[in-house]
Amino acid sequence: MALAGARAVEAAADELKRLLGDRVSDAPAVREHHSRGESYHAPAPPDIVCFPSSTGEVAEIARISQRFRLALVPFGAGTSLEGHVNAIHGGISVDLREMNKVLRVSAEDLDATVEAGVTRLQLARALRDTGLMFSVDPGADATIGGMAATRASGTTAVRYGTMRDNVLALTVVLADGAVIRTGTRARKSAAGYDLTRLFVGSEGTLGILTEVTVRLHPVPDAVSAAVCAFDSIQGAVETVIATIQLGIPVARIELLDENQLDAVNRYSRTHYPVAPTLFFEFHSDSDAHLKELADTVQALASERGGRGFEWATHLEDRERLWQARHTAYYAALALRPGAQGWTTDVCVPISRLAECIVETRKDNEGAPFPICLVAHAGDGNFHLIYVLDPRQPDEIEHARRLNERMVVRALAMGGTSTGEHGVGLGKMKYLEAEHGPALDTMRLLKRALDPDNRMNPGKMVLP
Repeated sequence: MALAGARAVEAAADELKRLLGDRVSDAPAVREHHSRGESYHAPAPPDIVCFPSSTGEVAEIARISQRFRLALVPFGAGTSLEGHVNAIHGGISVDLREMNKVLRVSAEDLDATVEAGVTRLQLARALRDTGLMFSVDPGADATIGGMAATRASGTTAVRYGTMRDNVLALTVVLADGAVIRTGTRARKSAAGYDLTRLFVGSEGTLGILTEVTVRLHPVPDAVSAAVCAFDSIQGAVETVIATIQLGIPVARIELLDENQLDAVNRYSRTHYPVAPTLFFEFHSDSDAHLKELADTVQALASERGGRGFEWATHLEDRERLWQARHTAYYAALALRPGAQGWTTDVCVPISRLAECIVETRKDNEGAPFPICLVAHAGDGNFHLIYVLDPRQPDEIEHARRLNERMVVRALAMGGTSTGEHGVGLGKMKYLEAEHGPALDTMRLLKRALDPDNRMNPGKMVLP
């Protein structure tokens, strides 16, 4: 992309200030805040940061960016892990946090429409007295728009699906400022191309999501959780496979290796055995059925080296258990004060998960930095956290080699280079191996919708 010069940036900033007033900033601290998410990628600040409060304002920002040939980079909560929000070509960062209204909740239809800047926890608070829940839980308090843009998932995807399964409709601002609405509130449709699925996971490279209609689910009548340590990773994964194959409706199955459990114990002051460990959650319509499910899974685990089952049926006990899981990233970083986390993920068919994890851990032996493993084991998706000293280029290069070997291994097993973190900057190089000629079709779509390559340029698909 041919970048606009300093004069164009200055002229665009003047127009944006006339449009938005003090909701435009080129202050160094604001630009620096919008230069990165939570990834290891080098920060890259935008030239201008805008804080629109409506779809109409986002559309006008897009028109101004078109006139002055400036890049547009959407920004939500800044929790992305593959450099999605880094403004590597400068331009305009469009921070959607002012667009934070829950526009509609329909208990009868089990859906809600929110502005893109609404966060996951904000939506949960809005649903508190409805008996409904929004199921997608990536751990971080990400915005719903950002979660849709990156096709996020998380701990509950094994039962309720990912953002792909839970987004019904979108309002999208295109590169030229046109506003389109994709999908409807109907539960199914055979009318036209599925543009909603196209934009879910497009990472801001095709348009800016400003409103999202999501599917809701009834809060289960009965919930219990459990934690169980295992003698080996193999035994833990075999328990997961048996649970899924038997059709047991488990809501979450999370795997942490012994390095991650040690980090969690230190950080959260818990006392779990330092061993490969599964965290379970079960949802049902009755306590009796819940106990039956839990007993079945406990038996499966015991046959495969599981020991020391700890059950949690009270809300505060379950929240304490899952809080320990959700702080895994920060617990890993705390193993090495001053360190930076490089978090990566792959996803494979569940039958290959144990093999992929075991071979990857062999590669990781002898690394000069801590490596922690967390897996959404019920989906075949696992994450590694390389805990690096950012001042040591040799460590970053070592992590790069380990990451590449893991991705190549996952692709050879019929898997994907990323199960939920997205492509951004970090996984672009693997798309050709994963998609083959279909990558050319993606490029055609990119050129058709963004002919000037201004929408989050340099990410995911190069035109």
